Amino acid sequence: MRRLGMFRTLTALLALASSLTGGARAQEAPAASSAVPVALDRVVVRWHAPETGGVRRPQFIFERELAFEARIEALADPDAEPGLYRDRHIRAALDRHIAETLLASLPISPAPTSTEVAQRAEAARISLEQRARGRARLLAAAAAEGVSSDELDAMLRRRARASLYLDRMVAPMLEPSDFELKLALRSGATPFKDQRYEDVAPALKRWYVGQRLAQALDAYYQNARTRVSISIVPVR
Repeated sequence: MRRLGMFRTLTALLALASSLTGGARAQEAPAASSAVPVALDRVVVRWHAPETGGVRRPQFIFERELAFEARIEALADPDAEPGLYRDRHIRAALDRHIAETLLASLPISPAPTSTEVAQRAEAARISLEQRARGRARLLAAAAAEGVSSDELDAMLRRRARASLYLDRMVAPMLEPSDFELKLALRSGATPFKDQRYEDVAPALKRWYVGQRLAQALDAYYQNARTRVSISIVPVR
């Protein structure tokens, strides 16, 4: 199994990028009489880490989910071409997917209730819609990759547990104070420049929490990289 760590093996990643069709999956179904098998999905990444059970419990990432997550990264990227994602978006999606899975597998004390996880999952949904710049774009990205509502819910629950771990076991970050939010707004570094706090408080809070979680997620993964072994699964 090859260790890709910092993804210096760019050719492997580019091969993965080319294998993800960017949503151009609309193909005619073969005639029933031809009995040609049709691949509905395939594993594109295999990885393991001590937190998830080590080499005896490998983790798998499927093509559709990674392509969908890359689409979200592209939608959040102001420099991305409409409807397209590039290798940098795949790298970001892969890093986030693995980091969230690692965090979601760790014990939280006190353990969150099912209600708390559901509430955080709903908050993650709203945050994801904000990153995608609208619910319609998020749903269109899911439809383009054939991602069902159940699959999207599973992704949101993973993000919910990861965020709860960061909030409870690393540093509180899910409930910033009004002072923190107003300070962020005055800094001019938010998307809500020149707007009144009272008018943008809920959206500002979602953005601010999303930024803090993303920074904490990245910091955690930077430290965890040396423990993660990743293989790109070639097309067969």
